[in-house]
Order: sequence, then C-alpha cells, then structure tokens
Amino acid sequence: MIHLTEDLVYVKVHKTEEDESGFGSVVAVCDKDLLGRTFRENEVILTINAEFFEGFLTTLDEALEYIRRAAIAVLVGEKAVSKAVSEGLVHPEAVLTVEGIPHAQIVKV
Repeated sequence: MIHLTEDLVYVKVHKTEEDESGFGSVVAVCDKDLLGRTFRENEVILTINAEFFEGFLTTLDEALEYIRRAAIAVLVGEKAVSKAVSEGLVHPEAVLTVEGIPHAQIVKV
C-alpha cells in the first residue's frame, strides 16, 4: 500500500524480447513531479517524457527492486538518484545534472 507521505516515483519497465521476466530489461525511473518536463543546460536537453518514463507510480523501495533486476536503468530526479547512490547502485561521481536535476544510468555488463 502506498502512503501519501512517501516519496513516489514513476517506474516503467521496457522488456526485451528475449526476457519477459524483467531481468535484462530497461527500467526508467523518475521523480513524480518531473514527468513531462524538459530541462536545458548549454547544449544538453533532458526530457522526461511520458512515453519512456510513465509506467506506474510507486515507492522508492519498490522502484529499487526493479532497478536491481534491470540490465539498464535510467534514473532522473533528486529522490530516485539519491536513493540509488545511498544503496550503492550509482557512484556519486557518475551523477550528471541538467539545470540542477540529477540524472544517472546503470548498465550491467
């Protein structure tokens, strides 16, 4: 059950043809308040579009389970990225920012 006081994020799982279990998938996670927004800094444009990010709304803890199983994870937002850093999934120096919005990617090889 989601409590209204919890930090919520959107999670969308893009499954590969080879793997319907969620393993090997691409998982997109963004802070709830960022969906549909675009940020620009110099030549860099970061668009958090619904087509890629809007799957289902959930807690950060549940989102972490999807991130851990994914082959690739794309994270945007202070809440999502900070949680991944605190859990040791993203190195702090690997976090990029666009207009102050943190963005990180995880690729498992």
